[in-house]
Amino acid sequence: MITSLTVDFRAALPMGGRLLGLDVGTKTIGTALCDAGWSIASPAELIRRTKFGADKAALDRLIAAQAVKGLVIGLPLNLDGTDSPRTQSVRAFARNMESSGVPILLWDERWSTQAVTRTLLDADTSRARRAELVDKMAAAYILQGAIDALMMG
Repeated sequence: MITSLTVDFRAALPMGGRLLGLDVGTKTIGTALCDAGWSIASPAELIRRTKFGADKAALDRLIAAQAVKGLVIGLPLNLDGTDSPRTQSVRAFARNMESSGVPILLWDERWSTQAVTRTLLDADTSRARRAELVDKMAAAYILQGAIDALMMG
């Protein structure tokens, strides 16, 4: 099940459980995990993209190892809320992840990378270190926004 509505996603997860957040880029997939009570999201690992089969296998291993009950995938909408070619690519990625057997929530991520980059710049993080951290931190930002909305609803 893929949805962009938190109410539908929450209904698919009546007992809560760990969630895996994804920031799907063309070269990497940033990941983040939250606790089963949906209180805090933390950056996890960075997956270097190769072929989809290998990417999915890495994500399936993470889902199994962390007992993940649902995925929150960042959806890169245009600033006006419309789809772009990148949005369509992420939607296709989400459709391909459906076989993992966990509910999927597509979450608006328009400002995630900018917010995380600003935080890293404010912390005087080097360019190399920012490049290493930004996708994982963006996944955590996406996941935290989703779990905050889930807890309010």
